[in-house]
Amino acid sequence: MPHNLITKIPGNPSTKILLGLLSGAALGIAARVAAQGAPWLDWVVENVALPIGQIFLRLLFMLVIPLLFSALVIGISGLDVRRMGRMGGRMLGYTVVVSLIAVLIGMVLVNWLQPGAGLPDSLRHLASSSSFSISIPKPPETSGVAMIVGMFPDNPVKAAAGGEMLGVIIFSLIFGIGLSFTRTQAAMRLREVIEGLYDVSMTLIQGVLKLAPIGVAALVFSMTVRLGLEMFSYLMAYVGVVLLALGLHMFVVYPLSVRFLGKRSPLAFFLDARSAMFTAFSTASSTATLPVALTVAEVNLRLPRHVSRFVLTAGSAMNQNGTALYEGVTVLFLAQLFGVHLDISQQLVVMLICVLGGIGTAGVPAGSLPVIAMIMGMFGIPLEGLALIIGIDRFLDMCRTTLNVTGDLAAAVYVARGEEAAIAQAGEPS
Repeated sequence: MPHNLITKIPGNPSTKILLGLLSGAALGIAARVAAQGAPWLDWVVENVALPIGQIFLRLLFMLVIPLLFSALVIGISGLDVRRMGRMGGRMLGYTVVVSLIAVLIGMVLVNWLQPGAGLPDSLRHLASSSSFSISIPKPPETSGVAMIVGMFPDNPVKAAAGGEMLGVIIFSLIFGIGLSFTRTQAAMRLREVIEGLYDVSMTLIQGVLKLAPIGVAALVFSMTVRLGLEMFSYLMAYVGVVLLALGLHMFVVYPLSVRFLGKRSPLAFFLDARSAMFTAFSTASSTATLPVALTVAEVNLRLPRHVSRFVLTAGSAMNQNGTALYEGVTVLFLAQLFGVHLDISQQLVVMLICVLGGIGTAGVPAGSLPVIAMIMGMFGIPLEGLALIIGIDRFLDMCRTTLNVTGDLAAAVYVARGEEAAIAQAGEPS
């Protein structure tokens, strides 16, 4: 894990972003009422507001590849598969299965409740029309064996340049596994270099997010001039779907996991984990919550130290069910909002990327935004929609981080139970 992964972001920037969203909306409404259809207003939108917003989005988007690659490699290589194979296998298997369930819950709710559907085609065209739009090639329409083969790039550099993000993710995972098995001085130095790349990427992302109030205000101003306040009703529906999906995963999936996989009382588990959950909600950072989560696991839940430290340390960077769920819901919502139809096979690709991307999403506030931008670019969803999401991301980040941290503790309960059973079966001393 990178040595300075713990990043503290005060509440002030989030307030500024929210103020940027509100001020952009207010100015857009005022301009729409006073001068709707005026040539000068169209000129301001096309030549001032949209370029400012697009520059902000491009700065965020350009950091996707270095951040995703470095985070995935560090997360996988840090597992030390040779020494921690049994626990690592359980941890990785649990993470993939529970993350798939989380994303599936989100996808089902979005397709059922349709929070982004209903925007008139004329307004969709206005919302997404921009001469400054970012164009990323869409993945080839494949299915079955061809799609599986296409996930493995013959040239990772070409895959990154062509926007083939599944190929980049698979290459990063394979590279991380190789680095985990290579215990030479040169490999250790290479890992330090990749950690440095991660640190620099995170520093740059936090720097870009300092521009978020201006970028969000400019983009929301442009969209409000074109759409009025109609889009905010869709935004509230989106928030409701995210919270419903997070709640179902928190209070249905985790209790079932704790009861049947960990053989513990779900009520006792939540009571023991409450301090970590409160810390996660207030900090919106699973990494910053790690010290509290370790204390909860070892003191309240009475888990073996070697299990809790391994699972929670790896989980703070990899086991991010809430983040995977949030990314899937957000992408599908914005696709509905802008009229971008995603069939079942494409939605399955989104689900797979969200699960894999959850391993490479930074455990810090707003760490999922670059991954969302990357998936939107893959499927031709206008990136201007990110302005709406960024404006309310902090609150949803607090909620999904609480789910992430609770999921890490549930995973630790499961792995600890499995270790006890394995030790008892093998007759090893505990």
